[in-house]
Amino acid sequence: MECDKQKDMSSIREKIDSLDTEILKLLNQRASASICVGEIKAGSSEQIFKPFREKEVLTGLIERNSGPLPAEHLEAIYREIISSSRRLQRPERVVYLGPEGTFSYFAGLEYLGRQAELQPRNNFEDIFVSVSKGESDLGIVPLENSLKGTVGQNVDLFMRYPVFIQAEVYSRISHGIMGQTADLSKIKYVYSHSKALEQCSGWLRSNLPKAEQISVDSTAKAAEMVSQGEDNCAAVGNVKLANIFGLNILAEAIEDMPDNWTRFLIIGAKPGKEGKRDKTSLLFTTPDRPGALVSVLNVLSGKDINMTKLESRPFLGEKWKYMFFVDLQGDLGAEKQKSLIDDLKDRCLTMRFLGSYPAGAQGSNF
Repeated sequence: MECDKQKDMSSIREKIDSLDTEILKLLNQRASASICVGEIKAGSSEQIFKPFREKEVLTGLIERNSGPLPAEHLEAIYREIISSSRRLQRPERVVYLGPEGTFSYFAGLEYLGRQAELQPRNNFEDIFVSVSKGESDLGIVPLENSLKGTVGQNVDLFMRYPVFIQAEVYSRISHGIMGQTADLSKIKYVYSHSKALEQCSGWLRSNLPKAEQISVDSTAKAAEMVSQGEDNCAAVGNVKLANIFGLNILAEAIEDMPDNWTRFLIIGAKPGKEGKRDKTSLLFTTPDRPGALVSVLNVLSGKDINMTKLESRPFLGEKWKYMFFVDLQGDLGAEKQKSLIDDLKDRCLTMRFLGSYPAGAQGSNF
């Protein structure tokens, strides 16, 4: 639509109203189709969340978008449309490390939309237990941070609980400082998770050198405490916490290293069964003999499979034993790869297939 500056504002508003009516009609047609899909799936155990299909839809729309609507606006709109579609088919319970306002919570909102039933849990193990028992449909857990490395506890939990990776999302981690006051000079106490305080230590030394830093369970807990405390306290965390707890933003982007990302995994009780997946994760242990690990890696190399991550972890309960977490490019969950998986199992002491899933774009939300 070209802008005719000769038209008065009322005629433009009439055009917008007419377009809104058209959009509303189409949205309801889409909702009806989603309800129909839900009725077809009713009674089955088939998962509503289809990450590759959703990625395909978003990517296709952005490629076809001729503007002037920016791609990031289009993505945000359609994430909520897809979230509504999932909810209309069947509500899905999604558990995350609470309380509301943690980075896991915001990663869930960004990727799954506001119609997902986000339910907080007290610790990572509670998330794995809830998903593995079918009490929740999906879980959100951080796997690794670009600055601080792997969250080892969650790798260990994959060995203990039969859950599978459905999708991954890379979320940028940026911190602000918030308080009841709007005057930074009043701040004498700064609350946050120890990792957040560590990531902002340079800024805090320069701007609040005399303030006492106090570590708490999460950035969200810090914001909650500050909202209920004195006006000489501040919290470090996601600036969106300011809206949740009614705080003033005193400064934004206070992290010392701005290029800070966390890779979150969406986990479910069953492996994804979509037709096309482009990344696979495995967790395995090897026999205690020379060349055991090399033997496994040679199988992958011989099939021209690119390994993007290999990390060892102490095998709990076994002194000086290690397990290996591996990310591979390609769909090793496909039927045609069964012989390859069998070959790997023969060379491993134990092996867990953690899932094949769509790769998340690093530096983007899908």
